[in-house]
Amino acid sequence: MNRLSLCFGLCVAFALCLATGCQQPPQQVESELQQDVSSGRLPTLRWPDFSDYQPLVNTFYSQRNFAPAWLANGGPTSQARQLIDAFNRSDAKGLNPDDYDKSRWPDRLKSIGSSPAANAQFDLAMTVCAMRYIRDLHIGRVNPKHFDFGIDVNQKKYDLPQFLSGQVVSASDAGAVLASVEPQSDEYRRTEAALQKYIALAAKPALPALPAVGSPVSAGGSYAGAAQLAARLKLLGDLDGSDPSAGSAYDARLAQAVKSFQLRHDLPNDGKLTTQTIAALNTPLDQRVRQLDDTLERWRWLTDTYANAPIFVNLPEFALRAYGPGHKLDFMMAVIVGKALADKKTPLIEREMKYIVFRPYWSVPISIVRKELLPHIAKSKGYLASKNFEVTNQQGKPVANWTPRELEQGTLMVREKPGPKNSLGLVKFMFPNEYDIYLHSTPATELFSRTKRDFSHGCIRVADPAKLAEWLLRDQPEWTPEKVEEALNQGPDNHSVDLKTPVPVVIFYATAWVKENGTVYFFDDLYGYDQQLDDALKHGPPYPQAPAEKKKSGDTV
Repeated sequence: MNRLSLCFGLCVAFALCLATGCQQPPQQVESELQQDVSSGRLPTLRWPDFSDYQPLVNTFYSQRNFAPAWLANGGPTSQARQLIDAFNRSDAKGLNPDDYDKSRWPDRLKSIGSSPAANAQFDLAMTVCAMRYIRDLHIGRVNPKHFDFGIDVNQKKYDLPQFLSGQVVSASDAGAVLASVEPQSDEYRRTEAALQKYIALAAKPALPALPAVGSPVSAGGSYAGAAQLAARLKLLGDLDGSDPSAGSAYDARLAQAVKSFQLRHDLPNDGKLTTQTIAALNTPLDQRVRQLDDTLERWRWLTDTYANAPIFVNLPEFALRAYGPGHKLDFMMAVIVGKALADKKTPLIEREMKYIVFRPYWSVPISIVRKELLPHIAKSKGYLASKNFEVTNQQGKPVANWTPRELEQGTLMVREKPGPKNSLGLVKFMFPNEYDIYLHSTPATELFSRTKRDFSHGCIRVADPAKLAEWLLRDQPEWTPEKVEEALNQGPDNHSVDLKTPVPVVIFYATAWVKENGTVYFFDDLYGYDQQLDDALKHGPPYPQAPAEKKKSGDTV
């Protein structure tokens, strides 16, 4: 080799070394990277096992011949620094900064250049944390299929190696790229803003617990913790203006602020200080932060289309919202949902409503036949006829001669005849899904007056079925309000009407709901779905991805 060639080779090697941020031959860093990637485990990570990302990480580095992606000129790239900043502030997104090694980046930054192994570990840690952060922010951490929910996040997954290479590694503004991966719905943004507010509130010195009450305290009464109560209500935004006068007087202003608090926390909003209201006021703000965190996680599960669904049912709120053009709220109505029992809980679903059935039959699921009907039939075979049920074969044709054993085995079916006393009421709204869940009316309308409305076997009963039917058929001119009323009360039985345009439906679970004006409403964890999610998250990545075994709710009333 002549002197000129040797000089040129040394210059190239030096340039590569600078480009990769190391003082060692770059091939040593590449070799270290290749070994670390192939193992699927990096001990210096807070969560060392990245085997769930290993194929993606391997693809990312293979495409660049295992050259470092986040090192240049002896230090981290500007994109790496922006990512680290995003990791450190991820709690504002409802994520856990420790999942992305918040406390470990300062030492890693100091270690750059100390050895090929240190450089490789920095680069790999950055790639793994970046992939985790982007996926977590885009589709959530735990696959909803793990909870047996009817939501498929796979359809919105990024090609992470390509996304990192094409969108992040050389981005002029990596922060803007990261912001673009979040859901873009107004509900998500409002929830995120509310979370940041409650994080700030929770960071303040804790207020002393409010004293308990014996009997309820009404406006004009006396409460020993009146001053503390005023301070708490001001902190939470339910009490405006100057403090009430000192002392124990529970005056009208305090009572009005308590009403506001009660309304936001799903309590009877009568302004009375009760044991239940005091307990809600004493709830640690960290718990409210977790509720907002869990709600953001579920917003990330939804596809972009369904995040703006025209029909949105929030289970813990017992409420249905119908949205018109521009995602403007047309109306709300009360709903009844599945009982808070293991086999009755309503699952989360996103589907399209395709048709309506007026004056429907109710095909009784075999589980209900066995548990609830057969004991009555054992006492009197005429029980079914007395309750407007009939027995049919598998083709739906009535059968006159049958035995209880045939019903128990499922050889023959039981269905309830149409009419105003039918368990499904006079109409059902169908969005086909694997759980046999749908919306329907009900003859038991008195249950809508209850505050807590988990009474069904899984399906969702609506308070104003005629209004919902008219709204769904509004772009089909032949379906006037009068015709809808006729179909409900006098029309043919089991009459199916296809919707001209399928309507997106989301059955959701948010124990924190943020209204358009930014007011936050909190609800009880009706089914323990928040607790299930928290339990899955506390173990850290890799988070559960395997689908749970499907169980049909299926009883539909």
